[in-house]
Amino acid sequence: MKYYIISGEPSGDLQGSLLIQALKKTDPQASFRAWGGDLMEAQGAELAKHIRDLAIMGIGQVLRRLPTIFRNFRFCHADIEAYQPDVLILIDYSGFNLRIAKWAKAKGYRVFYYISPQVWATRAGRVKKIKKYVDQLFSILPFEQAFYKKYDYEINYIGHPLLDVVAEHPVHTDFYNKNKLDPQKPIIDLLPGSRKQEVTAILNVMLTMVPKFPDYQFVIAGAPTLAREFYQPFLEGKENIHLLHGQTYNLLSNSRAALVTSGTATLETALFKVPQVVCYKTSPILYWIVKQIIKVPYISIVNLIMEREVVKELIQKDLNTAALEMELRKLLDAPCREKMMSAYAELYQLLGEKGAAMRAAEQMRQLLR
Repeated sequence: MKYYIISGEPSGDLQGSLLIQALKKTDPQASFRAWGGDLMEAQGAELAKHIRDLAIMGIGQVLRRLPTIFRNFRFCHADIEAYQPDVLILIDYSGFNLRIAKWAKAKGYRVFYYISPQVWATRAGRVKKIKKYVDQLFSILPFEQAFYKKYDYEINYIGHPLLDVVAEHPVHTDFYNKNKLDPQKPIIDLLPGSRKQEVTAILNVMLTMVPKFPDYQFVIAGAPTLAREFYQPFLEGKENIHLLHGQTYNLLSNSRAALVTSGTATLETALFKVPQVVCYKTSPILYWIVKQIIKVPYISIVNLIMEREVVKELIQKDLNTAALEMELRKLLDAPCREKMMSAYAELYQLLGEKGAAMRAAEQMRQLLR
């Protein structure tokens, strides 16, 4: 069968690559065309668009890039019609994908949504669009079934694919030597996000921790969507700070603590059992707009799943040097670490069993038959 997959962010590229890997096992004759990144391409997908060309953040950038956005819609329509897939699989990226779902349904294509848009956080009215234009939704978060049930929409909860990724990630015993890191200094990991705007807003605050913790070494996890050159101004004139690209999981498996921008990275950090502080900062205008829309009590996936504050969230004005130093020192003390590890163990249980991507692939094949 022919599968057309659309994702728009690094997390979607990862999830799409896991799904492709599983679909190839259930459908050896499968072919894939995708909007994705290096991970999906490595699994055999022919890329129509790379995610590095799709990242947009903030109202100002959206307005400036409206012509490009409309060109992307037109290109996507034409590319799908040229490829003639058996099914269209949408991965999160709701602003774009829900519009594509509407168009695709009108054209008679089968539409699956893999990883629900965060309609439970903002603009729940979009559930009506999902019910109307999506044939089947596959959820990876445990609380989404109850949410959609309120709208009389049955979804497939498959568990979280990251459980497999973390469990199967190899241990690299030569990590310190290979990356020229000091084996005598524990690592504090910095994950400042994948978009230029959020990295610029957040990383400078994170870096104020470097001189305050001289017994540790700080390592920035470079995003695959950003070139190494982008990070150079943040590193100039600073000691005890390193940049690693394409090694986020290796880094997490060797880290003592982490400062993490909200998003999928908060869950990845938790699954690697690394104590963390969640950081978020954007322009005052954009934050005010977001606050009018978002209807959930937390910004990190970890806290949303656990329905309580397991990891500390420092947002906007609260994300400052004094507050971040205080929370980071807590993470390095045994009582706080033990409490967080206990909560992480509960999180594992809530996320279900391994094999989520394969369960999704098998259900998709059954539906397509």
